[in-house]
Amino acid sequence: MENLIALVNRLQRACTALGDHGEESALPTLWDALPSIAVVGGQSSGKSSVLESVVGKDFLPRGSGIVTRRPLVLQLHRIDEGREYAEFGHLPRKKFTDFAAVRKEIADETDRETGRSKQISTVPIYLSIYSPNVVNLTLIDLPGLTKVAIDGQSESIVMDIENMVQSYIEKPNCIILAVSPANQDLATSDAIKISREVDPKGERTFGVLTKIDLMDQGTDAVDILEGKAYKLQFPWIGIVNRSQADINKNVDMIAARRREREYFAQTPQYKHLAHRMGSEHLGKVLSKHLEEVIKSRIPGLQSLINKTIIELESELSRLGRPIATDAGGKLYMIMEICRVFDGIFKEHLDGVRPGGDQVYNVFDNQLPAALKRLPFDKHLAMENVRKLITEADGYQPHLIAPEQGYRRLIETALITIKGPSEVAVDAVHGILKELVRKSISETVELKQYPSLRVEVGNAAVESLNRMKEESRKATLQLVDMECSYLTVDFFRKLPQDVEKGGNPTHSIFDRYNDSYLRRVGSNVLSYVNMVCASLRNSIPKSIVYCQVREAKRSLLDHFFAELGKREARQLGTLLDEDPAVMQRRLSLSKRLELYRAAQAEIDSVAWSK
Repeated sequence: MENLIALVNRLQRACTALGDHGEESALPTLWDALPSIAVVGGQSSGKSSVLESVVGKDFLPRGSGIVTRRPLVLQLHRIDEGREYAEFGHLPRKKFTDFAAVRKEIADETDRETGRSKQISTVPIYLSIYSPNVVNLTLIDLPGLTKVAIDGQSESIVMDIENMVQSYIEKPNCIILAVSPANQDLATSDAIKISREVDPKGERTFGVLTKIDLMDQGTDAVDILEGKAYKLQFPWIGIVNRSQADINKNVDMIAARRREREYFAQTPQYKHLAHRMGSEHLGKVLSKHLEEVIKSRIPGLQSLINKTIIELESELSRLGRPIATDAGGKLYMIMEICRVFDGIFKEHLDGVRPGGDQVYNVFDNQLPAALKRLPFDKHLAMENVRKLITEADGYQPHLIAPEQGYRRLIETALITIKGPSEVAVDAVHGILKELVRKSISETVELKQYPSLRVEVGNAAVESLNRMKEESRKATLQLVDMECSYLTVDFFRKLPQDVEKGGNPTHSIFDRYNDSYLRRVGSNVLSYVNMVCASLRNSIPKSIVYCQVREAKRSLLDHFFAELGKREARQLGTLLDEDPAVMQRRLSLSKRLELYRAAQAEIDSVAWSK
C-alpha cells in the first residue's frame, strides 16, 4: 500500500516538472485527477504547527502576515534507519540535513517566483522529507486565509488566496484537512466556512482542532471533538501545539509529541478521547485514508490516462511534426511534405481520389463534340469550292483533276481543327490546375506552413504551364502533319470520271459545273472526316503524354532543383508556422510526456503486485 502514496508523489512531481499545476487551461490536467490532502486554515490557526508536529521537525517559515505564499507539496517518506534529510523538487541532487536551511530555502524559492513582494503564486514548491519518525503521506500546505491585506499587498490578495484554496479543495479527489483553533468560535472558522462551501456534507473533510490547551478556564472542546457541535463523516482530531515559548527555546518536536500525548491522557475531559487525539494519530489516520482513496481511484486514473494519451497523440498528429533546426533537416522536411502533396495529386489522376475522370470526359465528350461542330459544310459549299479551285488553278485550269484545289480545300478545312485541339489542351490544363488546388488543400502538412503552401502551388502551376505549352505545340504539330502530307491512297480509290461514264473530251470548263463541284466537295469532306477520326484518337494521346504523364512524373522537379540551392535561412522562411501552433505543439508534447510517464509509473506498481 505504501507504494501507492509513493506513486502519487512521483506523479505530482512529474506534473510540476512538466507544467501541470491543475490550473484552468486548454490542456488536459493530470494533477486534478490525483488524490491529495490540502491543509486549509486561517492565519494564526496553528496550521504550520500541525504540519511540523506531523513531520516532527521545525522547518516552516514563520512570521507575521501571510508567510505561506505558494502551495507547498510536502511528501513524507518513512525510512527504517539513517539520518533525516529533505530534498526539494527544484534542487533534486541536494540533500538538506539542516532543517533551518530547509526553512530558508522555502522562503528563498518563494521569492524567486513572486519576487520580494507579498504577492502569491499558484506554482507549488515540492519538498520531500525522509525520516523514521513520519508516516508515508503527502500534504499540500496552502496559504492561510485572511480577511485584510497588509502593507505591500494588493487589495485583491484576500480574494486571490480564497480562490487559490478553493481551486484545490473543490476538486472531488481532494481530501480537506480543515484546521481551526479551539480558542475561537467554530462558527467563525475560515477553514470550516470554505470547506463547507465545497463539501457541505463533510464527506471528504477531516476536522483538526488546535490550541485546545489555550481555551479559557472552565471551557473545553469535548462537544466539537465528539462531533456534536459540528458533525463530519470522520472524527475530529485534537492537537496541542508547541507554545511560542517552546518554539523560542527550540523544544524538540519528539519531546513535544510526548507532552501532547500526556496532555490528552491526563486531562479528565479528554481521557476517553486520548486514543484518537494528537499529531501522531492524525498522521496515521491521514496516511491510511489517503492509501484507501488512491487504491479506489487507480482504475479510473488508468482509464483517464490511456484516453488522454490517445487524444493528445491524435491532436499532435493533426498539428504535424515540429520544424527541424538545421538546413538538412529543413530541406528533408520540405521534400517530405512535397512528396505527400505529390502523392495526393497522383491519387486524383489515378482514380483513388475523385477528379481524374474529368480528363477522360474532355477526350470522350468535349473534343468529339467540338470536332462535330466545325463548319465543314459551309467551308465546302459549292460557291466556296468553285472559288478555291479556280484560285488554285491560276491562269491555267487543271487538266484532269483539280489537285491544287483539292489541297487548298483540305488544308483550309484541316486548319480549323486547331481550335478544338487547343481548347482540349486548355481544358486538361484547367483540370490539372484544379487538382493541384484540391491536393494542396488535402495535404494536412501544408496547412501548417502558409509560405510553403503558396510556393508549392505556384511551382506546380508553373510546371503545368510549361507542360501546356509543350502539349499545345505537339498537338498542333499533329494537325500540321495532316495538312503537310495527304493520304494518297484515299484519292486513288476515288472513282474517275470515265468510270462514271463521263466524257473526257468535254470542254475543260465543263468540269466547273455544279455536279462536278459537288463531287469535289463530297470527296474533300470524306477525307477531312477521316482525318478528324484519326486526330480524335491521336490528340488525347499527345495531351496525356505531354501534360498528364509529365505532371505525374515531374510536377515539382524544377522546385526541388531550386530548393537545393537555398540556404537554411531561406528554407526557414518556407516553414513559417503559426507561433500559436508551435506553442500548442510544445505544450501538448510536454503533457503527453507527463501522461506517458504516469502510465509507466502506474504499470510498474501494478506489475510489482
